[in-house]
Amino acid sequence: MLPGAGVYYFPWEINSSVPEGEALRTFGRLCSYDLVRSEAILTAQDSSAQYWVHVDTKFVEPFQAQLGSCYMVLGEAEHREGEGLVVKARILTCVEGMNVPLLEQAIQEQRKYFNERQERMGNSTS
Repeated sequence: MLPGAGVYYFPWEINSSVPEGEALRTFGRLCSYDLVRSEAILTAQDSSAQYWVHVDTKFVEPFQAQLGSCYMVLGEAEHREGEGLVVKARILTCVEGMNVPLLEQAIQEQRKYFNERQERMGNSTS
């Protein structure tokens, strides 16, 4: 059986409320990569706050890390003691040049569509 497609999360939404093992997608700029620990850190900014997403890269190595470039990650949420939430990457793709504000808008539109569809399906079964 194939794993789930992954729900889009903005980097500022990734916290302890994300369920353990949930498939998720997110994005950010690669600010550090430690090959020995198999860990990358993505950063993103929302308003004036800076957010960090820790990514376990064991399943996607070796990859050509380009510090400062924009990356998109698909993986599972894992809660680790002392580290908080870590995304265990299945796919880690450099998407340098991607229009981030347009991606954010698309994620909002997708959420709106899924919510409306869920409401329609709920009303039709009642």
